[in-house]
Amino acid sequence: MDSSAEKLRGLRITSLDEDDDETEVPRQPPSVAAAADYEDDDEEEEEAEVTLGFLEKPKGPGLLLRHLFPSKAGGIPAWLDPVNLPSGKSSCCGFCGEPLQFVLQIYAPIEDNAAAFHRTLFVFVCPSMSCLHRDQHEQWKHKHGDPCRSVKVFRCQLPRTNAFYSTEPPKRNGSDKSLCQGAPLCHWCGTWKGDKICSSCKKARYCSEKHQALHWRTGHKNDCLQIISSSDASNSVMPAVAKVPTSTSWPEFEIEIDYEGTFDSDSCDENNPNSLVTQRLGKPDAMMQSWVDQFEVDADNKCWASFQERISRAPEQVLRYCREPNAKPLWALSGGCPSNAGIPSCSYCKGPLCYEFQIMPQLLYYFGVGNKPDSLDWATIVVYACQGSCDQNVSYKEEFAWVQLYPTISMRP
Repeated sequence: MDSSAEKLRGLRITSLDEDDDETEVPRQPPSVAAAADYEDDDEEEEEAEVTLGFLEKPKGPGLLLRHLFPSKAGGIPAWLDPVNLPSGKSSCCGFCGEPLQFVLQIYAPIEDNAAAFHRTLFVFVCPSMSCLHRDQHEQWKHKHGDPCRSVKVFRCQLPRTNAFYSTEPPKRNGSDKSLCQGAPLCHWCGTWKGDKICSSCKKARYCSEKHQALHWRTGHKNDCLQIISSSDASNSVMPAVAKVPTSTSWPEFEIEIDYEGTFDSDSCDENNPNSLVTQRLGKPDAMMQSWVDQFEVDADNKCWASFQERISRAPEQVLRYCREPNAKPLWALSGGCPSNAGIPSCSYCKGPLCYEFQIMPQLLYYFGVGNKPDSLDWATIVVYACQGSCDQNVSYKEEFAWVQLYPTISMRP
């Protein structure tokens, strides 16, 4: 049986560049079993092969646009369906109400599902650590109503023949174009649909009042006056969203992939001070050392040691992907993770969800997030998606994310 990594060689559709008979997009078949039971560690089974994601600076301008079906982190999302974007409460943090910030997107089509010929999952998070801490309590309430969340995942998929892209693979020579314009985006964040319009110039668009106020204070006030005073104001056009203020988004990277099995476990150096594991996870500060001393022999400490050892084989990994039926997340702690029964059903088809990928804390290092007490931080973000990748009449279907924080964070009042 082909491995998950072989079928997802990548998260991009570069294999479509060959002839049709040999160029089916490397897709993964839908899982045929529910997610593994994390409480049953005694039963031995063959370990699923994991594909790792690493960050690289974009090789050139225009290579991460939506019609090239990228996998990317930071910057602004390359929406797969550029018209019917999530909006309203879906785009905002459930606690502070502010628009969520784009984290990453994974292009992961499914071979046996014609409706998912193109398929991308998008992850967003509220940059407030306070909201993420409150999220910890809400994620347990998914079976009791609609919980508030500060981390959201959206799945979008399209058949090969659709209104937005050619049925032919991209040539990647600068001639590729999408078939239509996308929805107007917020001129401040460049992420969400610009449903609100500047009442003065009638040109600038925003996703929220806060972003309108920020844009006004940082330059639009002058631009707006110039547009209004122009003799041809009716034909004045605000420039399309290309770049957004660096303060509103994280640095942009392309996600490159490799098999975890290509990394020799004997070659890792847990004591290397330059290792990202040491910098982001194993930093021997007083707070962490105190926790290690307190829980020296408990299950959490054993799980933590295993977590560090596993990722130290490839310390720059920011993503772990595997949609095999026997795939399991790599948890940092034994406590605070869900069992099979703790994973909700798909909100749309009511079928089971399965583990698909997880985001590692090293991503925050690349984003330049600091280590202050109120800085955003996590041990891992685990994403569960509809096992059948159902095709309902919703362009962006919200999937389920489980966030695991470090114990020093989860113990904060």
